[in-house]
Amino acid sequence: MAFTSGCNHPSFTLPWRTLLPYLVALHLLQPGSAQITVVAPSLRVTAIVGQDVVLRCHLSPCKDVRNSDIRWIQQRSSRLVHHYRNGVDLGQMEEYKGRTELLRDGLYDGNLDLRITAVSTSDSGSYSCAVQDGDGYADAVVDLEVSDPFSQIVHPWKVALAVVVTILVGSFVINVFLCRKKAAQSRELKRKDAALAELDEISGLSAENLKQLASKLNENADEVEDCNSELKKDCEEMGSGVADLKELAAKLEEYIAVNRRRNVK
Repeated sequence: MAFTSGCNHPSFTLPWRTLLPYLVALHLLQPGSAQITVVAPSLRVTAIVGQDVVLRCHLSPCKDVRNSDIRWIQQRSSRLVHHYRNGVDLGQMEEYKGRTELLRDGLYDGNLDLRITAVSTSDSGSYSCAVQDGDGYADAVVDLEVSDPFSQIVHPWKVALAVVVTILVGSFVINVFLCRKKAAQSRELKRKDAALAELDEISGLSAENLKQLASKLNENADEVEDCNSELKKDCEEMGSGVADLKELAAKLEEYIAVNRRRNVK
């Protein structure tokens, strides 16, 4: 805000003797008691929740108001926000107790500035700055707007819309998840079916091979058995031949022995 208090008591370089006629003339031109005006900023005062804010206004013409009656009034309730009189702070509404301070350093210059600490959104609104002394009464209005950047007004239709959107998004996400899961399960089942078919094919081929091998083994077993029978027969025949040879050998030995005895005689 570009508003500054207008009362700052500038120093005069002209001698009082030069100013005195002007002051007397000014006093004579005023009909009756002197008129005062309270000047307030034309722009709205803005603040954020939790900040301290100063509501400014000042008298015109500037004058010392330390012994005046100064009131800051909340316009919507017409109740006192701060009440100052003759150097003493008086009663105020409960919501502002301990949160307001009239900046007394500026009272000598006609400044009526009020500080409000830790403002909230409920402090937003118009405030009347009023001053009364023996010369008269005047007031002005200061507008204050307190915003909360971390919150917003929630409308029922916005809540309903948010719920509907949340449900739709949730349903879409769930459907996508289920579709993907179903597709993955279908692919897994197809893979398992292919593996089982391949295993069945391999098993069928193995069984056929085993049957062929068993048949060959049976044939070989029969051949071996036939061979064994022939070998057994041959062995038997050879056994009988050996017996004959033994008998023949015995007879030869006996014949030789007889011939030897004959030769000796």
